[in-house]
Amino acid sequence: MKKKILIVAASIGSGHMQAAKAVGDEYLRKNPDVSIHIVDFMDQDSSLGHIIKETYLSMLDYLPNAYDLLYRYSQEPRYGSNVKSLLALVMKKRMRKLCQKYQPDLLVFTHPFPCCAAAYLKTKRQITTPLAAVITDFSFHQVWLHPAVDFYFVANEETKEDLLHNGISAYRVYVTGIPIATKFAEDRIRETSKIPTILVMGGGFGLGALEETVNRLLYAERQMMVIILTGNNNALLKRIMCMKHDTQHQLSAIGYTERVHEIMAAATLLITKPGGLTCSEALAMQLPMLLLKALPGQEEENAAYLTEKGVALEIGDLSVLANITDRLLAEQEILELMRRRAKVLGKARATDTITDILREKLEETAIVTSAM
Repeated sequence: MKKKILIVAASIGSGHMQAAKAVGDEYLRKNPDVSIHIVDFMDQDSSLGHIIKETYLSMLDYLPNAYDLLYRYSQEPRYGSNVKSLLALVMKKRMRKLCQKYQPDLLVFTHPFPCCAAAYLKTKRQITTPLAAVITDFSFHQVWLHPAVDFYFVANEETKEDLLHNGISAYRVYVTGIPIATKFAEDRIRETSKIPTILVMGGGFGLGALEETVNRLLYAERQMMVIILTGNNNALLKRIMCMKHDTQHQLSAIGYTERVHEIMAAATLLITKPGGLTCSEALAMQLPMLLLKALPGQEEENAAYLTEKGVALEIGDLSVLANITDRLLAEQEILELMRRRAKVLGKARATDTITDILREKLEETAIVTSAM
């Protein structure tokens, strides 16, 4: 009988779903005899999932300070436990239904909400399935912390140390990097052009001040090609396309695309919000980054980590964007230093490593089960 792996993500931001797909695709490529299902936890109950997603996006848009307060409140161990308990109680029914439907031999999570629910069910002995948590940012949040989770995949040693400090045994934590599509790990010669290419991204929802970012960037004096990826935000795509005739720079706007790796290979500099997946892809491609003002919470921590490591600069005030871009392009030695640091920091083979470990864990589970 085929072994079954259920990978559970949540479409709150595109990165969690992308990570789930990267893990699922690579595992199936190497192990076609295993059954893999990837589900969006937010789609399992359309009304509740829609409310959670819309509340999250609305808080980021209209009440960022409130979201920041909630994030930091839940980062405290005592209050974090309350938040996890609330998430588990609200979501345990949907998680139980998923387990009953798919009967998985292994559960993998790329978002903490469904992980909370599964950990609760395991603690209550309502499920016995091994649980794997894939943390898709460069730092750790208390909402991921559960004694019932069997093993963690994390981006760096700092996150591992945080987990150890919070009581997770070292043998349960693997420093692999954040899983990205294997096409970002392919060896390729970086393309060069006569003028620098600036790539501007805002995630799958086209979030962030992308329109204002492009407007500010176009004041740069140095001639450049500017490519903007607007994700699924078609209205934004149309507005940016209207700017083409009002600038000296070459300007191209692209909606959702599967060619991000090819565009990154041609880019000189990436301007983006500091989402874990996008920044991991850029590190794998050795692409220097200018980080737009981070959303409260995890993105702020991502930005702090990446700037500390010298692979990115953070832009708090868009009025200086054109000037900083001009200066960076004029000082190629700084860009080269950022590329070298990205090469050291990036973990392009993270997905390959994660899937190999998952296979080992699944085989161990099969041995234990057969011996019972």
